[in-house]
Amino acid sequence: MERSIKRAAVLGSGVMGSGIAAHLSNLGIPVLMLDIVPRELTDDEKKKGLTLEDPKVRNRMSNQSKQQLKKQKPSPITSKKSLDLIETGNMEDDMEKLREVDWIIEVVVENLDIKKKVFEQVEQYRKEGTIVSSNTSGISIEGMAEGRSDDFKKHFLGTHFFNPPRYLKLLEVIPNKETDPDVLSFMKKFGEDVLGKGVVEAKDTPNFIANRIGTYGLLVTVREMQKGGFSVGEVDSVTGPLIGRPKSATFRTLDVVGLDTFAHVAKNVYDQVEGEEKQVFAVPDFMNQMLEKGWLGAKSGQGFFLKKKGKDGSVIYELNPETLEYEDRKKLKTSATEAAKQEKGPKRKLKALVSAKGDRAGDLVWSISKPALIYSAELLGEIADDITAIDDAMKWGFGWELGPFEMWDSIGVRKSVERMKEEGESVPQWVEDMLNKGYESFYKTENGKVYYYDQGEYKEKQVNKKEINLKLHKDQAGVIKKNSGASLIDLGDDVALLEFHSQSNAIGLDTIQMINKALEEVNQNYRGLVIGNQGKNFCVGANLGMMLMEAQDYNFMELGMIIKQFQQAMMNIKYNEKPVVAAPFGMTLGGGTEVCLPASSIQASPESYMGLVEVGVGLIPGGGGNKEYYIKELKGLPEGVDFDLQKVANDVFEKIAMAKVSTSAEEAGENGILNSKDAISNNPDHLIYDAKQNVLSLDKAGYQAPKRDKVPVVGEAGYAAMLLGAKQLNIGGYASDYDFKIAEKLAFVLAGGKLKQGTLVDEDYLLDLEREAFLSLIGEPKTQERMQHMLLKGKPLRN
Repeated sequence: MERSIKRAAVLGSGVMGSGIAAHLSNLGIPVLMLDIVPRELTDDEKKKGLTLEDPKVRNRMSNQSKQQLKKQKPSPITSKKSLDLIETGNMEDDMEKLREVDWIIEVVVENLDIKKKVFEQVEQYRKEGTIVSSNTSGISIEGMAEGRSDDFKKHFLGTHFFNPPRYLKLLEVIPNKETDPDVLSFMKKFGEDVLGKGVVEAKDTPNFIANRIGTYGLLVTVREMQKGGFSVGEVDSVTGPLIGRPKSATFRTLDVVGLDTFAHVAKNVYDQVEGEEKQVFAVPDFMNQMLEKGWLGAKSGQGFFLKKKGKDGSVIYELNPETLEYEDRKKLKTSATEAAKQEKGPKRKLKALVSAKGDRAGDLVWSISKPALIYSAELLGEIADDITAIDDAMKWGFGWELGPFEMWDSIGVRKSVERMKEEGESVPQWVEDMLNKGYESFYKTENGKVYYYDQGEYKEKQVNKKEINLKLHKDQAGVIKKNSGASLIDLGDDVALLEFHSQSNAIGLDTIQMINKALEEVNQNYRGLVIGNQGKNFCVGANLGMMLMEAQDYNFMELGMIIKQFQQAMMNIKYNEKPVVAAPFGMTLGGGTEVCLPASSIQASPESYMGLVEVGVGLIPGGGGNKEYYIKELKGLPEGVDFDLQKVANDVFEKIAMAKVSTSAEEAGENGILNSKDAISNNPDHLIYDAKQNVLSLDKAGYQAPKRDKVPVVGEAGYAAMLLGAKQLNIGGYASDYDFKIAEKLAFVLAGGKLKQGTLVDEDYLLDLEREAFLSLIGEPKTQERMQHMLLKGKPLRN
């Protein structure tokens, strides 16, 4: 049968339950969110004269959780509209509604007996064939399924989301012995294609994959910290980005997760394993003392770190585990850390540290890496069937840049195994067998495909066909054209891709040149073009440093020429004879958004943070962004309906003047940057594939470039109206005098100058106004101060 999930139910509305409900609603899936019925009235409810039978009281838990979604940071919702798809209720009055859903997700307290009671209740109401899953972080799936019917067991499995569900990629799927293979296959595909997750199939073992290895690694790190006399801050200074881990490193991560949550996860393994492994999962005494004191981390205001306000702002102190007192934060700086910082990429950095024998930092990294690598190898077959599942789980669930076996490859398997054995460690036999067969690494890449070692041979890693890895693709297919700023790649099916690869993907003259060359090549030999990449962010804007240098050298003619070329390149994108699809993700700011606005269509990643932010550095958009934003909002209005031109101009003016950036692709649509001809990919890994399909679809439909229509402007009267709003902000102290000066320039450009309202003007006329305003601002000392501050501090200056 063809299965689909059109409606879901979440049982339990705590942080995790409401987060899963929010994630589903973000994707357009209506959700029924239920929780327990309160047994006591609050003081506020008593004052209102409510009783325990009142629906407002009975649904209090889920209602409060739904409201809390608006306040949480980072936000679990991509748009306030998401909340409209969450229906609240309780687990006594509303269980009947479970008959209406296709998927029931249990997210109640981590207690096997309670979960079994919930599933007993669920079975009374679910319709046959409905999928039921548990979001448990480690309780036995088999144990939960015990006593349930055959149909329930066939449709039951674990679906372990990582917190927060909107942002963390990993979804561990854990079948029980009776789970129907078709149900398992469907949920894995649904998890990838609809939920946008990286799905890993795990075995029904304590804490599954990521929490098992991640918790082990954290506790080993704590042990080595105590053994080596390192401080909390010193450990964090070398266990973060320096070895390919998140900035939160070790102890800041524990503060974010919550020490109580971490201790619960550790205890779950401790209770189910034996011997030496059991001792590793024993929470250290000083952590138990922290638990007793309620020092849980961010949720309680203090944990391994404590932030205090001082004379010069907030100061962060670190906990001394010996005294349980807070001290000045320390960092570990050695010759090995300095050498590692000079290396490029996590593999080279890690190798530089691990190789530094006798160096305090190098020895620490080796002492925490070694047991984690051995432990991961020992668990192969127990927690997962192959090494790729373990590596992917750690990368997607804990934010590691390298999984354990990728780490091992980067430091050299044979050399590190020899060192381990010299130090008295026992390495799993299968690793020794691999080396004895002459295989020197766990992974290898051939002809654009990744292979992994498995039971005596290399096997091709299977990936979703929608995942296009540009690095591997280039290794196999090569590059059509390339310069220092961008490359043109053949994506197959007569579609090309323009990949930015300058620092931070900033737009410079080299990028502009490649845009024009790419369009020429595409019009001659391809069906269309995708503009996309797989860097950290799509594009953070124009090359600010280059522009500042030119302005300080008074090279305004040169700057004017570059800006004009940028504007023309954007017009070339807009009026190109073949379709151009932009594929933004992450930070898509300033010039990055200007590249997207004129495209035939935008295929955005869910986490696309888009906006014209040039005001923050004392400028206005210079690549046609003002004009395109204004035109896009005009064209986004319903056809045949009268509209207020001034209202459109005011709206665009406000968004640019306030440097408004969307917090999601959904919000970018609400802000007018995306419209009905654009689309959002549920899974960021499918973005390039989806953009390619978008190009093919446009081509198949007989794509024609847009007509060069004239643009209606609000003119002098509209200019005055926009300035009035800006002046009120200035008078109220919300905008500085220089902010107002920038606003004057912006208003003049959007208004079309001193014309009559409703005058139709050519796009080139608006571009000339924009370029003139941009050049006048970049010559101002206060703008140059703002640019300099942004380059040095990474944040805007108010002057």
